[in-house]
Amino acid sequence: MHRPYVEGSRHRRPYGGPPEAPRRLTHMTRIAPGTTLTVQQIADLVDHALLKPELTPREIAQGVAEVAALNAWSVCVRPSDVPAVAKQLAGQYSKVCTVLGFPHGTTSTAAKVAEARQAIADGAVELDMVLNIGRLRGGAVDDVREDIAAVVAAGHEGGALVKVIFETALLDEGEKVDACRAAADAGADFVKTSTGFAGGGATVADILLMAANVPDRVSVKASGGVRDVETALAMTGRGGAARRTGAGPHRSGGRTRVLSSPNTTRVASRRPTERMRPRRPHPEEPSPTCRLPEPIACSCTTNSGSPTPSASCPTWPTWA
Repeated sequence: MHRPYVEGSRHRRPYGGPPEAPRRLTHMTRIAPGTTLTVQQIADLVDHALLKPELTPREIAQGVAEVAALNAWSVCVRPSDVPAVAKQLAGQYSKVCTVLGFPHGTTSTAAKVAEARQAIADGAVELDMVLNIGRLRGGAVDDVREDIAAVVAAGHEGGALVKVIFETALLDEGEKVDACRAAADAGADFVKTSTGFAGGGATVADILLMAANVPDRVSVKASGGVRDVETALAMTGRGGAARRTGAGPHRSGGRTRVLSSPNTTRVASRRPTERMRPRRPHPEEPSPTCRLPEPIACSCTTNSGSPTPSASCPTWPTWA
């Protein structure tokens, strides 16, 4: 008998029916296609970014207050903002994330490691580092791997998750695959599409490619271009398990591939909108839900015969 369930959840339905997600999602939660998600579970997929250089301390504090009110997974702030944000979020559900080598990834490995240690000391529990894009494009993949590994070692030593930002808009497919393998070999927890400062952003094709080229223990973060729940769910259904995006109300996250895979996707948000800010229900009210779309496998193939997305395919990108 087919037994749909969410991996890692105790809430299983052994006699069929729609799969259930656990009450709260983490970066290791696996979400099956067709799963119904509550508003809080969608918030668990979100890293909210407050990274623009012009943001004032008052604007940062206001943004963090919004994140805390929504119980979003985390807020990603500039390194200099971490101490104040950690203090503001003390005792709250939302976590503190910051960036390293941002936004170009060209700082030295020693500088990134120092940034990581300082950020952890200041209260950050998640670190988004930018890999050395020029070195990657130049073919120095070993250098890129060593750069990532040093930051991962410092992050894990301090108990922080480490995500590696690729800047997919600047890379070709082969370079994205090389970045996935370097990040995975270096022990990273997430691979992430973009900084939001180089044009472009997360695409379904990139989420699929990244999910297909990292092991199950590595999650995927869709960053840039995720502005509403529908897009977040689409990223989740195509790429992941649970998390995330980058501009507002964790990284997308159903880790599904072919179109299904075991990796997690998180969504990064940047500007909360009313569409992404559902009214908080009364405790006695039934929780509003959204249904994760069912993917349809693309009929186009590469020379090796494996499924791959293509704009010319009549089934791409539609949902069952």
